[in-house]
Amino acid sequence: MYLTPLGHLLLESAEKAPVLNDKVAARLAGAFEQDTGHGLLQLGAGEVGQPLPPTFMWWRDFSIRFVEAVCLHASSGAVQASSSRILATVPALNEGELATLLLSAPMMTGAEYLSADVLLRLWDDLGAALVSSLEGCDGDLQSFMQGMNPSWNLIGRVHFNLAVNRKDPDHPFAFMATYTTRLSTQAKLQHMPLGRALSEYAGAANRDKLLSLLVPVQRAALGCSWLKTVVESGEVFHPLRWSASQASRFLNSAPLLEDAGVILRMPANWSAGRPKRPQVTATVGGAPAVGAGLEALLDFQMSVVLGDEALSEDEIASLLAGTEALVLLRGEWVEIDRQRLESTMRQFTKVQDLADSDGLTFSEAMRLLSSAAINDDDQARAVTQEWANITAGTWLADTLSSLRNVDGASVEPGPALKGKLRPYQKVGVEWLHLLSGLGLGACLADDMGLGKTIQVLSLLLIQKEKQRQKGSGHKPSLLVAPASLLANWAAESRLFSPDLRIKIMHSSAMMSSELKRMGPDELSAQDLVITSYGSLLRMPVLSQMPWRYLVLDEAQAIKNPKAKQTVMAKALISEARIALTGTPVENNLSDLWSIFDFINPGLLGNITEFSRYIKKLTEREHNPYGPLRDLVRPYILRRMKTDKKVITDLPEKTEIKALCTLSHKQAALYGQTVTELTAALKEADGIQRKGIVLATLMRLKQICNHPSQWLKDSEWSEGDSGKWARLREITQVVAARQEKMLVFTQFREMTEPLAAFLGEIFGRPGLVLHGGTSVKSRKGLVQTFQENEMVPFMVLSLKAGGAGLTLTAASHVVHVDRWWNPSVENQATDRAFRIGQKKNVLVHKFVCQGTIEEKIDTLIEAKKELSDDVLCGGKEINLTEIRNEDLLRMVALDLKTAMEAC
Repeated sequence: MYLTPLGHLLLESAEKAPVLNDKVAARLAGAFEQDTGHGLLQLGAGEVGQPLPPTFMWWRDFSIRFVEAVCLHASSGAVQASSSRILATVPALNEGELATLLLSAPMMTGAEYLSADVLLRLWDDLGAALVSSLEGCDGDLQSFMQGMNPSWNLIGRVHFNLAVNRKDPDHPFAFMATYTTRLSTQAKLQHMPLGRALSEYAGAANRDKLLSLLVPVQRAALGCSWLKTVVESGEVFHPLRWSASQASRFLNSAPLLEDAGVILRMPANWSAGRPKRPQVTATVGGAPAVGAGLEALLDFQMSVVLGDEALSEDEIASLLAGTEALVLLRGEWVEIDRQRLESTMRQFTKVQDLADSDGLTFSEAMRLLSSAAINDDDQARAVTQEWANITAGTWLADTLSSLRNVDGASVEPGPALKGKLRPYQKVGVEWLHLLSGLGLGACLADDMGLGKTIQVLSLLLIQKEKQRQKGSGHKPSLLVAPASLLANWAAESRLFSPDLRIKIMHSSAMMSSELKRMGPDELSAQDLVITSYGSLLRMPVLSQMPWRYLVLDEAQAIKNPKAKQTVMAKALISEARIALTGTPVENNLSDLWSIFDFINPGLLGNITEFSRYIKKLTEREHNPYGPLRDLVRPYILRRMKTDKKVITDLPEKTEIKALCTLSHKQAALYGQTVTELTAALKEADGIQRKGIVLATLMRLKQICNHPSQWLKDSEWSEGDSGKWARLREITQVVAARQEKMLVFTQFREMTEPLAAFLGEIFGRPGLVLHGGTSVKSRKGLVQTFQENEMVPFMVLSLKAGGAGLTLTAASHVVHVDRWWNPSVENQATDRAFRIGQKKNVLVHKFVCQGTIEEKIDTLIEAKKELSDDVLCGGKEINLTEIRNEDLLRMVALDLKTAMEAC
């Protein structure tokens, strides 16, 4: 650093220049490149405490004087004021300070040009740099100084210091108020007794400085009676001896004092500024559980501890018998809230008595550990975490750890599996094996395409081998899946586990007469019986059998707890239950409850208790769903194929919105429909209103697709639909590249017109799959699409083709109309974006601008968060329940946007 003849301070690298730390040198070089003021500001504010050569230290001392002056005049609350206003209150260096600086200046290049005028000009440069820096950042002065060095925000602040005074038993604490005016060369705060301020700021000229320093103290005294007395008597300016009750009073006032701007300094051995507190602690599951499943009984042991050491009964009695909130115990001060301590001890004693007599069930223990107070009994056992702590004992902790840290090395299906498990699939198999071995249910919630099928088949092979080795009685397993997936399960089993004896109980695989003849003896000879959800209602023999594993594929099928197939599935008898789903939360948290009511009945209470509990969670400010997440986490294994730690050989998936305009015909029909709805809502209510709304929404969807879908005139003219025009644009590009595409619609009546339209563009016919396609022919359609290069597309109805199919030959997915559920759409997309896909997948989601489709699309995007964060709440899109005016705003046609390109 050197001064020029014109008094400019410059920073320049030179061979013989003092060596600086590389990081310090880089920071200073960057700052001085802006200008001298920014360089000095970085030197004084940012490099305080750094070892520097003498010349740099002198200029840092100069800059520190400026920073200290700013902090002193901003400490009274002016941190929110504008930077120019703050600087206006900062005095310039006086003659004495200037003279001291000049006399202490080190030998440096250009020292002969150093003068009082130069220093004053550089002082102004520092001010300009600070204003510039504050205007260029988002925060205020406090935030800026915090970024330079956290200690700067404590300069010019009053500190209330509490210390332990071991030499005076009657007054075991000492209090002193101090203030800080500067940092040491090591960036340590320099404290001065507050009484010193009376002399340092004596005289009328310094009156404002003194008042500014004392503003936080005066502010705090307004709400703190003991401090008001201490201030008015002048005792705040002197060291004070305090009793334990006075120190306790100070502790209780801590939040108020800090809010007023006073800094508190507690004894060094008080963690987080508070003395230790006795805690009521309990361990659950120290010994192995008695029994299996959620009804397994665990032990419960309570104690009162201080830190890591248990207190004796005499020490506990002594604590409870006293009156002071601060008590000397085992040579250290302890804070105690007797009312809370006694209340918590009573609660834990009740749980202890329950565990000693009837036992504490696994469900109750897990809810205690997660602080999930779902039912009334849980709420009665709930404790304040600040004064109590419940931990898993040795056995339970080891069990939970094994579930959360599975490595996949402990179980192996062996040569019976005709395939190779990926590392994450091995983890899934071991996880399923561990949970089922404990008699607990599991939800394997892997993303679509990650191979849930092969993981379950591997588990069955492991179980079969264990039964063979032990010579134990054979017990078959039951798998329930949508009818469209039965053939897929059969094919996967033949491929990966040909040794498993499998029977498909469904009309697509057996004659009705043969189905009727099937009894318990025939089924018991199988390793796995596969059936559909609909068949559960027609085959009572399935409910008469005790199954080893009961597996539900696409388990979101039981999300409606009142549906007959849900009731039947939950009534089946098995040793362990497994739910397979890529969408454990499809619309709202009641979906999660229904799945857990199947895999682990009672863990989440009944539906009424659960709904009430969820409502309470939404009222929590911080991490509202944390307790629920902790409760269900051991039983859900969720892996996403986009997670590179799970799988690295999948390409990218890109989703884009294909925005469409309306034709004149569409706009006219849409407007007419909205007018009719407006009139109908004035006359309807109750169930009639709901029917009108549902019918109108369906009509609007159809009109957005194509007028012919609503009018049923069989014309399907391309010029009548904006979506048809948009589909042509996309299809022409796909056809030119000789790529394949999947086209999804929720309407079966749309599939054939779409196939005809696409066939015209591609110049070749494609395939169609919908609810009317037989189960037997679906496998052939999939195989043709996958293997025949001359088949360019497949049109699928979303409900029939949205799950269970592998169609990785396609690299484009088109959603012509939107299912108002992101999880269902993602399932359909995953027909192409799954293991085996070698190409990037482009997903086109059609949205008619200016219509209800655009507004629903906004809701869908918000709704995705529910699915991504499995256990955080959400609401289903239900337009039948909203107010008339909100509904009409939702369906209203924005004509300008809708027909912008027409």
